[in-house]
Amino acid sequence: MLLETAIVAAGCFWGVETLFKKLNGVEKTTVGYTGGTTLNPVYEQITAGRTGHAEAIKIEFNPKKISYRELLIYFYKLHDPTTLNRQGNDKGTQYRSAIFYTNDTQKQVAQILTEELESKKVYSSPITTQIVATTIFYSAEKYHQNYLDNNPGGYMCHFIRDWKIESK
Repeated sequence: MLLETAIVAAGCFWGVETLFKKLNGVEKTTVGYTGGTTLNPVYEQITAGRTGHAEAIKIEFNPKKISYRELLIYFYKLHDPTTLNRQGNDKGTQYRSAIFYTNDTQKQVAQILTEELESKKVYSSPITTQIVATTIFYSAEKYHQNYLDNNPGGYMCHFIRDWKIESK
């Protein structure tokens, strides 16, 4: 089985990971940090907001079961991509909305989908999601992996919005 990788940021990675793990075709998830300049960042640095990194999730998926576009539609549904550097009570660039593409095809899919969502006015405010090339992805500390599975009372500000768009 040949897996592909998607990397996205949509606020606190605990809820994002929990929701993505439910998708058929998602084989593995890893929470971590990417998009910044600090080498080998740790959680305490990330939460201080001075590393430039976002809390992100690396998703390994089977493209025969779920497409990259379908993953991105789900990504856009599980958070508010119109709030700059914020999800729920979490504020700062570390909680920004971003798609970290790994190749030109992913970049194109992300740009086309984002433009489509904007043109169809799926959200009442403009989408602020960054579409940027992947940089080094640093896995978060072990206790963050599968956090809400291991801490069922943990905080989550994510939910699936009820709008539809073609998967193509």
